[in-house]
Amino acid sequence: MDSLKNYRQIVKQLLAEYSEIPVVDKGIQNATLFDVESDRYMLINIGWFNEQRIHHCVIHIDIIDGQVWIQANNTDRLIAEELVAAGIPAKSIVLGLQPPDVRSYTAYGVPCREMATAAQECYK
Repeated sequence: MDSLKNYRQIVKQLLAEYSEIPVVDKGIQNATLFDVESDRYMLINIGWFNEQRIHHCVIHIDIIDGQVWIQANNTDRLIAEELVAAGIPAKSIVLGLQPPDVRSYTAYGVPCREMATAAQECYK
């Protein structure tokens, strides 16, 4: 699946670019977590601030059934739009952070397993 390989590369590149943005608070750093085998990709903040442990998910993206799922976006950026601009079709992006009954009303895709008539379309 050439598109799956492309999706992985785009997601990793996006998170790597975000990880380069400096964290204002000293003692906290950005870290990317790329689990290609399970297709889970995250950007986290980790460290210490005011004697408090910081371990915060900034962005979490999974690839499930050939679709890019945005599971968490704790930024003020429109990650889905950035993924589309990078070459991932909107129908291949699922807003996992949105309730399931709302997803079909967005400009993005719905999970393949919910597509009764066009299930084969997800695997092309």
